[in-house]
Amino acid sequence: MPKFSSIEYKRPDFDLLSKQFNELLTRFDRAATPEEQSQLLKSINELRKEFQTFSTIAAVRNSIDVTDAFYETEKSYFDKHEPMFRDLYIRFYKSLGNTPFKADLEKKFGNRLFKIAELALKSFNPDVIEDLQEENRLCTEYQKLIAEIQVEFKGKKLNLPQLEPYEQSIDRSEREQAVRAKYEQMNHYLKAFDALFDKLVHVRTKIAHKLGYENFIKLAYNRLGRTDYDEKDVAAFREHIQKYVVPVCSTLRKRQAERLGLEKLEFYDSQVFFKDGNPKPKGSPEWIIEKGREMYSALSPETREFFDFMIQNELMDLVAKKGKVSGGYCTHLSKYKAPFIFSNFNGTSHDVDVLTHEAGHAFQFFQSRHLDLDEYAFPTYDACEIHSMSMEYFAFPWAHLFFGDDVHKYKLLHVHTALLFLPYGTAVDEFQHIVYANPQLSPEERRKIWIDMEKKYRPEVNYSGIDFLLKGGLWMRQQHIFRTPFYYIDYC
Repeated sequence: MPKFSSIEYKRPDFDLLSKQFNELLTRFDRAATPEEQSQLLKSINELRKEFQTFSTIAAVRNSIDVTDAFYETEKSYFDKHEPMFRDLYIRFYKSLGNTPFKADLEKKFGNRLFKIAELALKSFNPDVIEDLQEENRLCTEYQKLIAEIQVEFKGKKLNLPQLEPYEQSIDRSEREQAVRAKYEQMNHYLKAFDALFDKLVHVRTKIAHKLGYENFIKLAYNRLGRTDYDEKDVAAFREHIQKYVVPVCSTLRKRQAERLGLEKLEFYDSQVFFKDGNPKPKGSPEWIIEKGREMYSALSPETREFFDFMIQNELMDLVAKKGKVSGGYCTHLSKYKAPFIFSNFNGTSHDVDVLTHEAGHAFQFFQSRHLDLDEYAFPTYDACEIHSMSMEYFAFPWAHLFFGDDVHKYKLLHVHTALLFLPYGTAVDEFQHIVYANPQLSPEERRKIWIDMEKKYRPEVNYSGIDFLLKGGLWMRQQHIFRTPFYYIDYC
């Protein structure tokens, strides 16, 4: 395949694609044998790969630099046309459900394809296309908004990932200043976040009602492909987190305060776990990649092949920079059978966490690239997060490559933060269930619910007089809440 930087982007001609798709679908419906349908299914899938690959390229290049006007326009194009393409594919799913050769196709492609098709049919009809376009537009607007936040600190203008090292400073005064500066700046965006989320809640509820759902919750579960558990199961899981994990995390926070020599842990202390500072990678981003290559070469022949492929084809964009979207993700280029890793290295231990985490996703896809159907390229999100978070621990025997003498501190930090994450992730989930069950709530009422969730799942949290947090705004930094509702519990 060509290197990612040299892939020529070409906007799909949607009218032509629609014509080709419908011609193939007509032939699929009229096919006389399962073998003929099988071949047409593959041809339909190739059209989808073409559309999705260029959609992904536009989205990745837009997230690398939200100020790039060309890819901002292209992202808008796909925000509009993705629901229209989904309409085409839903027609195919209907035909798939009605085929007289279902048993033959199930034998060849597996029954999971038919389960996915069934859920997709419950999650879409043409009446919601305009609403889905609006949902896409609002999600892109949030992504741009969070990427554009700049914090003035130490004579520099820093985006949120670039500020994080200062939030972990061993100088308590410096980290307090950094945290306060961050949330003071975010406070200017409070109303914008409120308004965006309010629109998202209402448009998603509108979509749900049009599709015959009581509210958005069940629709969200269907979108996520959850066939084996429901809201009640997730609620039971949250109860266990509250009962068994929350007390452990409160104890961990007390120990953290003791290690730091503090009587009380303020919010701006929460990211610092050792008095002499958190462990950091001992080299540059390029050095981290070389150590990653050494690690994956030792782990297995398969991971060696995978990581070499990623490096050779420039399938990673890892360093935080101006105009870049916060966070990290893994996606894939269907046409090239290639994963892509996006992150924001900033000199903290999280650089190694995100590299191993996203590499877990990417390695899973790399090992599945021989599967032609995109339905099987990635599993559902809950299974995806098993791959990614397991890879973080598979990497433990090689952690010394990145952290040297601080390797034991890194392992302790990683296990601590993994446990501390569970109540937070659970709070995010319950917050969303309450919000979407009560879409009429005002923005202020939603933020009050978040404060209640914090008291329930993170009772030791002290907001240190920070106005944005006292108003219940902490959740606004969590992109999943805006862009992929109900996904977050899959990390837990």
